[in-house]
Amino acid sequence: MKLDVLAFAAHPDDTELSCAGTLAAHVKQGYKVGVVDFTRGEMGTRGTAEIREVEAGNSAKILGLSVRDNLGFEDAFFVNDKYHQLEVAKAMRKYRPEIVLANAVTDRHPDHGKAARLVVDAYFLAGLSKIELTDEEGNILEPWRPKSVYHYIQSVYIKPDFVVDVSEHWETKMEAVRAFKSQFFDPNSTEPETYISSPEFMKLLEARGKDLGHSVGAAYGEGFTINRHLGVKNLFNLL
Repeated sequence: MKLDVLAFAAHPDDTELSCAGTLAAHVKQGYKVGVVDFTRGEMGTRGTAEIREVEAGNSAKILGLSVRDNLGFEDAFFVNDKYHQLEVAKAMRKYRPEIVLANAVTDRHPDHGKAARLVVDAYFLAGLSKIELTDEEGNILEPWRPKSVYHYIQSVYIKPDFVVDVSEHWETKMEAVRAFKSQFFDPNSTEPETYISSPEFMKLLEARGKDLGHSVGAAYGEGFTINRHLGVKNLFNLL
């Protein structure tokens, strides 16, 4: 299946927390959108990999994703090496997206910055014709290089290069976040409290969305950074 937008994430729920409003907005506009998670989040303090797999599927339905895939990398221990680069490049060739979204270039969780660099390196390799890659059935995956890679912003604030107005899709985003019931605030949970399981974290999400939205004259926004300059042919395309 060819996608228009493909978001990569180190862990299930990374995209929900950071760019789910943007994904939902593009689904609503008729684009084919997918998410590829690198790991199953098995090192997370709360829940299990099996629970998070179910939660990721529930979130995908809420967002209307065409694809939700998982590469099965080792949580906390995957590295940016040839093997992992080629696996990500395979995903790019398989789904042939025009736009790729990736983890924040730096963040409190080391997997996030590591995943960001991995996607950028794989993006280049995916377009090289002399690298031969095949899918699970042994079919040749033709070279493909997406038009752009943008990085979403996660826990640590990074000044965005552009902001997407997600006002109409904020509730969908938050519903997708809440699909990960094992990870976020639940007054009845007996599991250990974590950085993201407190009520204050949900308030941070709300505040971040409002702050970014306010910066572009919208109720809610999601920010992204770029690897290279954006180009336009018409100044009136800029909001």
